[in-house]
Amino acid sequence: MDLGLNGKIALVAAASKGLGRAVAEELAAEGASLVLCARGNDELQATCAAIEKAHGVPVLGIAANVAEPADVARVVQAALARFGRVDVLVTNAGGPPAGTFDALSPEIWQAATHLLLTSVVELTRAVLPGMKAQGWGRILNITSISVKQPVANLMLSNSLRAAVTGMARTLATEVAPFGITVNNILPGYTRTERVVSLAEAAAAREGISAADATARWEAEIPMRRLGEPREFAALAAFLCSERASYITGTSVPVDGGWIRSLL
Repeated sequence: MDLGLNGKIALVAAASKGLGRAVAEELAAEGASLVLCARGNDELQATCAAIEKAHGVPVLGIAANVAEPADVARVVQAALARFGRVDVLVTNAGGPPAGTFDALSPEIWQAATHLLLTSVVELTRAVLPGMKAQGWGRILNITSISVKQPVANLMLSNSLRAAVTGMARTLATEVAPFGITVNNILPGYTRTERVVSLAEAAAAREGISAADATARWEAEIPMRRLGEPREFAALAAFLCSERASYITGTSVPVDGGWIRSLL
């Protein structure tokens, strides 16, 4: 299937590893040029070089912290200077600390809000005028299964990713007349560094091994295994594509059946 992404310009946040990198790889395989950002410059530049070599598309890497509005502005300005436009935006950020309500200070809440919610708002604000002017755009937010079925001990993620969902659904209606779609994609338990850290945190909290924590999650998943980043990225690329032009305002899980709700 030709997704119509050849020659498009895609900005992918937190793309040096994990789900962000997997999405960047998939978009590059479809012929999209990339602007990638992440906090660690060495790992980011290595990722950019690897994707350029594997797929033969231009890849620009900008070290940045998406929790900082000034960094977001700098990334988008660099994208426009290099490519002239941004057709596709994939928002993404590392997970906030795990913890229950009583364990989270006001400072931790504020930092998590900047990381998970403000980053999405500022990235969207920066690219939206150009998308409106050209009459085409794709905005895809990587959130979490927790927006449909909250995960125990993830108070920050459950709360703030739900806020992103509300923003995105409202925005989808506002920008649909401009040929812009806005969707959310919800990763379940996927084999990434984030899930490894959550397993280790659960192990320390409960006095079990990280392998036991992972096995417990796998037992909750109808497919009885963790997802792979490439499986997640396949749907992400489709939702960013020309072929998904009539899909907007949705939140689609990639979770092996973990969510039990009907919708």
